[in-house]
Amino acid sequence: MTEAPPHGVSVTEARCLPALLAQREHDPGIAHRVKRLGLWQRIPWSAYARSVWALARQLIALGVEPGDRVAILSENRPEWLVADLAIQSAGGISVGIYTTNSAAGVRYVLAHSGAVGVILENAEQLEKWREVRASLPALRFAIALEPEGATDALAWDALMREAEALYARDPEPVAARVRALTPHDTALLMYTSGTTGNPKGVQLSHGNLLWSSASLTQALGYTARDEALSYLPLSHIVERNGAYAQLRAGFVISFVESLETFAQNLQEVRPTVLFAVPRVWEKLHARVELHMRENHTLKRALYSWALRAAHGPRRGAQRTLADLTVIHWLRLRLGLDRVRVAISGAAPISPSILLYFRALGLDLREGYGMTENSGLATIHQGEFRMGTVGTPFPGVEVRVAEDGEILTRSPGTFQGYWNDPEATAEAMAGDWLRTGDVGELDDAGHLRITDRKKDILITAGGKNIAPQKLENLLKASPFIGDAVVIGDGRKYLVALLVLDEDNVGRWATDKGVSYTTYTDLTRHPEVVKLIEGEVAAVNKGLARVETLKRFAILPKRLHFEDGEVTATMKVKRRAIAERYRDLIESLYEDAVGGRA
Repeated sequence: MTEAPPHGVSVTEARCLPALLAQREHDPGIAHRVKRLGLWQRIPWSAYARSVWALARQLIALGVEPGDRVAILSENRPEWLVADLAIQSAGGISVGIYTTNSAAGVRYVLAHSGAVGVILENAEQLEKWREVRASLPALRFAIALEPEGATDALAWDALMREAEALYARDPEPVAARVRALTPHDTALLMYTSGTTGNPKGVQLSHGNLLWSSASLTQALGYTARDEALSYLPLSHIVERNGAYAQLRAGFVISFVESLETFAQNLQEVRPTVLFAVPRVWEKLHARVELHMRENHTLKRALYSWALRAAHGPRRGAQRTLADLTVIHWLRLRLGLDRVRVAISGAAPISPSILLYFRALGLDLREGYGMTENSGLATIHQGEFRMGTVGTPFPGVEVRVAEDGEILTRSPGTFQGYWNDPEATAEAMAGDWLRTGDVGELDDAGHLRITDRKKDILITAGGKNIAPQKLENLLKASPFIGDAVVIGDGRKYLVALLVLDEDNVGRWATDKGVSYTTYTDLTRHPEVVKLIEGEVAAVNKGLARVETLKRFAILPKRLHFEDGEVTATMKVKRRAIAERYRDLIESLYEDAVGGRA
């Protein structure tokens, strides 16, 4: 097989994402690491690039034309990124689908995008495809990464052997497709979370993503010496941005085995740059707190002293001693000792969680963006100001409209929603993108987000309440996994709470509290009393109008399949309010205060 990149791809001025890969093809370093059969395997840049070009050639042979959509339905793995760039190299548009989607959800994306092909991971995803394929006449082929004997889909390994031979004989079709790509061509259809209805297909161009990869690389100072951990869905803009920044900077991406092994893989890989959603930071924090609660008195006292010292001045004998005796070893135990920059995003994070990890010496920054602006709006750069999400990324402009809505403008602003001109028009104010978030800019240009525009609660007394602030305070408890604050048009605020099953279950076992199911756990008087104390602790720090007068513990976890959360675990408020209408009404009965 030829070692040369596709003919005519510029190595100085990339006009598309595959051209960035071409610049890396002869890099002697490692592109990916993946753990298989208990061992970490290394995939060099040369092998990554060869696989992309070969699969692109095979897709062309399968009839993929410029502008055709091909979908990917798989957990994170090296083949995901190979497929993504191969689809683009064939001139196609890559469509990521969340693996948590039901068969109906998969059908919606495939039908709405008009996909001509789909790349599936395993038997679970194959079954979803089989359930809906009869209703998808545009879908011409399916490729299975793990076919497990399936005869109705092309097997990845056999297909790739053919693809490499085909590309070796005739590479020119791939070269021609890559040469023909321009920054204005659509690279991706990225389906949004759909908190208010069906997901919308966000069109992002090669130009959008070339810019975002450059801006992110500049803001975070990525170099080839960095290592990142891939575990958030690649069908989400955050994880995809990291993959495209890798093409520019040349660092290593290591793939977790599964979400269940995240903590173990974090310890093994010890990344230098770590992006996590607030729930991950909350879980790491809870893990440490619960471990320390279970430890002996002297160790708890030492930990408490070290935290107090860590929250103090950065310089000083106590801080240095705390670092040497506790903090450094804690970071090492968590796998965070090499992290030079950490980012929290995709949802607001509790200030207490943010301060906790910064006290541990992590440069934890909060970032802000959305799919429609290629995921980049603001991030802490240089000066850190608590309560803000930083200043604009390089190339981004931010302003606040008269009604308080945050607007952004950048080379990353999307091309529009696929087949939805009305929604596209609603999303724009001239050439400014409407984010749907409410906030303010301070005197130094740092952005403060108060809430989602549609989520602001106005109580019966006329008070404006930002529910996310209260929900973050509740979720800072190691025993509360999720929270939804209710109170629009009501006399007072109440909350629907979801237990952190692992932590509450461990607490119950230690206390001798018996239960058989999650629902049993939520109803046990001792558990209710535990949560009552956590809510009371939150209420102590709130203004009277913000306090939660009552709460209820939901008898089940929130599930994507039930339409209660999005694929990225954002709560669908309308769905929750409708599903638990009777329970909410019971919290507003004549009884005052207390619990449900």
